[in-house]
Amino acid sequence: MQGVIKSYDPNTRDGVVMSERDFTEYDLSPDALDGSVFRMLRQGQRVIFELDADGLATGLHLGSEVDMGTPDFLR
Repeated sequence: MQGVIKSYDPNTRDGVVMSERDFTEYDLSPDALDGSVFRMLRQGQRVIFELDADGLATGLHLGSEVDMGTPDFLR
């Protein structure tokens, strides 16, 4: 799933990512950055993520421009 970071607090690791498909907002899982190149997230940063069983965003990673493609809502 593609999304954009809406907010992130590096001290608490709390944050929100918004899906580019339907603008749904998902809270970040406490382990969202584990195994990722990310150490910090900034507002507006585009990411690829998955949802865990609790509906929290996890597995954040970068995609190349080819991977990210055109946001679904512009198709």
